[in-house]
Amino acid sequence: MSHPAGIPTRPVDFSARPMLVFWEITRSCLLACKHCRASASPGALPGQLDHAEGMHLIDQVAAFGKPYPILVLTGGDCLLREDVFDLVAHATELGVPVCLSPSVTPMLTPEAITRMASSGVKAVSLSLDGACAETHDGVRGIPGHFEKSLPAIKAIVDAGIKLQINTTVMSGNVHELPDIAKIMKDYGVDMWEVFFLVHVGRGEATGAISPEEHEDVCHFLYDASHHGFVVRTVEAPFFRRVVHERRTGGAVPQTELYAELSGRLVDLCGEGTPRASAHTAATRDGKGIVFVAHDGQVYPAGFLPLELGSVRDVPLADIYRDHPTLKAIRAAQFSGKCGACEYADLCGGSRARAFASSGDPLGEDTACPYVPSVVGTTGSLVAAGV
Repeated sequence: MSHPAGIPTRPVDFSARPMLVFWEITRSCLLACKHCRASASPGALPGQLDHAEGMHLIDQVAAFGKPYPILVLTGGDCLLREDVFDLVAHATELGVPVCLSPSVTPMLTPEAITRMASSGVKAVSLSLDGACAETHDGVRGIPGHFEKSLPAIKAIVDAGIKLQINTTVMSGNVHELPDIAKIMKDYGVDMWEVFFLVHVGRGEATGAISPEEHEDVCHFLYDASHHGFVVRTVEAPFFRRVVHERRTGGAVPQTELYAELSGRLVDLCGEGTPRASAHTAATRDGKGIVFVAHDGQVYPAGFLPLELGSVRDVPLADIYRDHPTLKAIRAAQFSGKCGACEYADLCGGSRARAFASSGDPLGEDTACPYVPSVVGTTGSLVAAGV
């Protein structure tokens, strides 16, 4: 889950504090989703932060100072951690906004949803990876999961909790994106967070779409953001470039995939509103975002397996502010196309995908087809002002 709908934002110095702190409170999960970063298991793994350590980590999040980062309790399945609502209560008492990212399992009971609504949880995210049972259940690894997910979506919305739907784009579901958008609109969901694959964990077994298809999907998502819910992306910061281009009169792709997706969106949802609700804060892995694993190890993001230190040894704020890799990411000190691109700060490419493809978190994002606009006389790419 990323920035939840309904939480006010204000300008933040991302060198001083992140917008979002993701804490994987457990790797326990009853699902076996094909694209999962975590390679989760039914039981808690050794080394998981215990209750006292977890409370101390929340204190560390508060120590960033105001405006406090949003703390997202994720997993695995966060509801499989017995003290999850104690953690929520402690964060809430300190004034730290807290959100939950549960799985649709027997743990997501009406009682659990009621407790979320009464405990101060600001938003909840659920996953929907297809518009039909065959696709969604195939990704989630459990027959009947789609039919359980739709009532869960309705129950959370009916409880008055801000809801975000997470969808991972794959070759097997890309053609269903307009139909998922229709579900979003019909159920009154607040935000659609669309994940673009990075091949880590179980995600290594799934099929990523091509760079050109990434571009088509981003243009489609801009169109979808006219239909009553906020759209943002994970590991596709080039979506922000696409939004900038479209808002300044840029052309839409003349491709078969984009024509199919945009046409079906209009057929299902109508023309939409004039104003897009596309989230464009210039965050990226390590800039405005930081991830704490179940064992206290800190990473730039959940999909970037580059250890930065442990909250058991060093305060989270010190790791975030002082680690040289994070400083370089925030300064857009990239190589290749990303370093030469005029959108280096607004976008900056997926640092996780750069690391997965080259071993260099400052390398170029191989999923982006954009060519920076100025080519120097020596043939090297030169940044141009946006």
